[in-house]
Amino acid sequence: MLRLMTWNIRTGGRDRGGADRLDQVVQVIDEQAPDVLALQELRGFDRDGLMATVAGRVGMTPYLARSCLGQPVAVLVRPPYRTVDAGAVRRPFHHAAARVVVATAAGPLTVLGAHLYPYSGGRRRMEADWLVRAVRRAPGPLTLVTGDLNALDPSVDHTERLAGMPTLYRRRHLRRRGGDVDTRAIAGLLAADLVDLWPSVNAGTAEAEGRTVPTRFGGAEFAGMRLDYLLGTHEVAQRTRECRVVRGGTADTASDHYPLLTTLDLDPAETAG
Repeated sequence: MLRLMTWNIRTGGRDRGGADRLDQVVQVIDEQAPDVLALQELRGFDRDGLMATVAGRVGMTPYLARSCLGQPVAVLVRPPYRTVDAGAVRRPFHHAAARVVVATAAGPLTVLGAHLYPYSGGRRRMEADWLVRAVRRAPGPLTLVTGDLNALDPSVDHTERLAGMPTLYRRRHLRRRGGDVDTRAIAGLLAADLVDLWPSVNAGTAEAEGRTVPTRFGGAEFAGMRLDYLLGTHEVAQRTRECRVVRGGTADTASDHYPLLTTLDLDPAETAG
């Protein structure tokens, strides 16, 4: 079984003039022990060996995608799973998107770890289209798009929740013309025949159980939302055994996002010889 987790750790786990939360971040990762880990908001992880240091602490190999405007993202892999290809998705994302191909006994698993544009639905939709193109280029049917997509689920009515948000933050989730709730980024990914794993696995569970923000640490700009996603091809969905938000303990205060974890029926590929 392959455990895969995605998590926005908020400004690299360190706050300007505030707490250093990296020890808490490492603790949560150790407790959940993912085989593949997608991290977002890695401020400073592209300098002074910080990415390698944190990866060493959790026993994983990192693949970092740098950002020109925002913050880096990374996908990390734990042995015995091995990486056969890795790189950045070469598009001008505000933050970044990393592409890692992991060898499994069922064939290559492509993981796209992304952090989409937070401030405008139109730009988010464009970045989501770039992810769709990356899915189509994947070397096999096992592909998963994951990360902080900063976007709302088109199957849920968000009107009342958004109405209670401060205007500055509410605008991020409304279309500029007409003021309708903007769900185009997720809708576009689903239209590309990807499956939203949380509702797929947790059918009949209250929608609130899938919300990934805010936490007890903070997140005043959030009104109780699901912004973090695991979107898989049908072949990945068929192999999904669980999908849950990691709550409680240190996860309540390590970031303003909760981690999202899935277990896939995928074993490591046997090594030659």
